[in-house]
Amino acid sequence: MVEQSETRFGWASVVLIWAVAVAGSAIVGGLALSGQSSWFGDDSWLGLYGALGVVLAATVIGTLVVQLATRRPEGFVGRVSASIGGAVVVVALAALLLAPLAAG
Repeated sequence: MVEQSETRFGWASVVLIWAVAVAGSAIVGGLALSGQSSWFGDDSWLGLYGALGVVLAATVIGTLVVQLATRRPEGFVGRVSASIGGAVVVVALAALLLAPLAAG
């Protein structure tokens, strides 16, 4: 019974990281739709992808911080893999959706 609650808490932290990826991608998308053309000093069309890269980097660091804070070694690799994998999927979808804005 104790293992189920520990696992449930661990997977809630995975969903938290996915939510951070969604929020970060939504912020970058919102700024792109509002006409933001300079991202971290990069005026080229690839600057948008640099901003999405920062979102992905933040989720990777956040994953490690959150998973180490759970202090649950059981399933650590699985939770980290799921967190980062889900964040990559979210950011990749955002990159695909924002491609017409970046190119145009």
